[in-house]
Amino acid sequence: MTSTTVQSANKLGIVSTLVDAALAFARGRPKSGFLLLGAAVLSTRIPGVGAAVSLFLRIVRRLQ
Repeated sequence: MTSTTVQSANKLGIVSTLVDAALAFARGRPKSGFLLLGAAVLSTRIPGVGAAVSLFLRIVRRLQ
């Protein structure tokens, strides 16, 4: 992959995490929303963190 492709994928992941955070707030889940916001910020330094947190939250919700 080229550098621009990787950067675009990282930006898409951050935007996706921010959308998940907005949806969490809209659904009345502020803890999940703040966790996802933090993951989006952290994703600027460590790619994939946002996706991992989003997946983790979905699994936790399924198990409840």
